[in-house]
Amino acid sequence: MPRFSSEHLCTEWTSINQRFTAEIQQFVINFSREHSASLSEHFYREMLADPAASQFLSNDEVQNRLGQSMQRWVAGLFASVTEDDVVRLIAEQRKIGEVHARIGIPVHLVLRGARCLKDRFVQLLHAVPNLTGEDQYAAMRLASDTIDLAMEVMGHAYSLSHDRNSRSEEAYRLFAITQNIANEKDQQRAALFDWENQLMFSQAIGTQPSELPRIQASDFGLWFRHKGIHAFEGSAEAGAVMDTMEEIDSVLLPLFGSDGSNAISQDSRVHLLRDLRDKVKSIRFHLSNLFERNDELESGRDVLTRLLNRKFMPVVLSKQISQSRAQKTAFAVLAIDIDHFKQVNDVHGHQAGDSVLQQLALILVNNSRSGDYLFRLGGEEFLLIAVDMDATRARTVAEKLRKSVEQERFLLYDGKELKATISVGVACFDGHPDYQRLLRKADDALYQAKNSGRNRVVVAMGGGVPEND
Repeated sequence: MPRFSSEHLCTEWTSINQRFTAEIQQFVINFSREHSASLSEHFYREMLADPAASQFLSNDEVQNRLGQSMQRWVAGLFASVTEDDVVRLIAEQRKIGEVHARIGIPVHLVLRGARCLKDRFVQLLHAVPNLTGEDQYAAMRLASDTIDLAMEVMGHAYSLSHDRNSRSEEAYRLFAITQNIANEKDQQRAALFDWENQLMFSQAIGTQPSELPRIQASDFGLWFRHKGIHAFEGSAEAGAVMDTMEEIDSVLLPLFGSDGSNAISQDSRVHLLRDLRDKVKSIRFHLSNLFERNDELESGRDVLTRLLNRKFMPVVLSKQISQSRAQKTAFAVLAIDIDHFKQVNDVHGHQAGDSVLQQLALILVNNSRSGDYLFRLGGEEFLLIAVDMDATRARTVAEKLRKSVEQERFLLYDGKELKATISVGVACFDGHPDYQRLLRKADDALYQAKNSGRNRVVVAMGGGVPEND
């Protein structure tokens, strides 16, 4: 029987309980319920004092939600009276391990948290009056052995999930490097050239330094910061491009007005423009080297719409959350669904439905930026990850999408036309490290948009209450 099969784990969990009397088991159940709040408070106090752990717990909403979850976990961990209880507890530990892997919490921090809980459990037991030394020892052993087994189950689930995520991440990296390589190369070269022209024009007409277009906020900058950096991860050239963009935005552009007068001297301007041109040349040089190393690969793209498919969505969201938390930036998720799409297939046939999906994908592409991510999740469901975007801008983007679709005439294979609309649910990253929660918020907002009349945008607010547009 495999070590971590459900049957083996049930047997092992049950055997732990059977080593102790029914009275000790019930005592530990009651004791953990009574002190769940104290145990939870001690756990988070200790973990927040650890710099490595505090980055996962610094968000207020995370602390509030996890504090309540921790209390429920502690109170229920020892309530394994029946076989069904044991099966439920094992499933719960596996789910927690998968969430830890998804968020990226290191295993050593989880184990440290377990040690904190056991230490606090012992401290509280010592304060129980009229408890014999033998019963005290038995209660400590039962609590410790149960927590240790729970950690084993979590750790195994973590390992399996982490391995899957690692394989997906590497596949995405290869895909991101190589998908549509020739088109991407030309598009990003053009985007870099467009930014350079915008900058030169803005500088020529005397635009204030603070208002000059920043390369990191340009189409090229967004693409490289959110896609290219992952595609070419680990290469010296990718790091050089990032450093050069930061130098342009933070050092060179502010110097165009640094002498305290309305206009810098002609010699200073010429020197800065030459320096700027050299920096852009170096970006082009590094970019060419990066692109030339790779061949074309199409795995991971939806065959019908050519958008990304579900395969890489977890990797993209995990990377986006890590980047947003590190850089203190926002991003938005737009869940998009075609209204009454089943009627299109039923009335006009699946070929017509495919045509509508392809044309909608094109509308989405034309209304998104190079740094954004577009997925077809299946059927008539799409997802847009809009980088560097707060709730106000996300609402505007979603409403623009909705209107574009509403005004479009979808051409069918037989020359006929039909009208279609979409409903959109919007959720913005609020600091919570689990991307599944963000997806659920977007889905809930989409569900409300569908149920409140369709052809509308609903934005999930920070507290989870959607707001109609």
